[in-house]
Amino acid sequence: QFIEVMCCPGGCVNGGGQPIQPGHVRNFTDLKALRAKALYEDDLSLPYRKSHDNPEIKAIYDEYLGEPGSHLAHELLHTSYVERKKN
Repeated sequence: QFIEVMCCPGGCVNGGGQPIQPGHVRNFTDLKALRAKALYEDDLSLPYRKSHDNPEIKAIYDEYLGEPGSHLAHELLHTSYVERKKN
């Protein structure tokens, strides 16, 4: 299994990975507000709202990655991006 965590500046409620909506939708519907509301409501019901409280994440660090911010953790969990020009 693989989990992608997007940590966009300012949050990812409506980050760059979101699908582009046609004008007849986005011009009349506040999609950011609807998405934010749904995400925050879902988040309230989660048993672990902070990754450092999740026993599975703790186990991954204890058994494999070592400390948060370790070289291995950084190598496996971080990425970088290159701006691509649209054709």
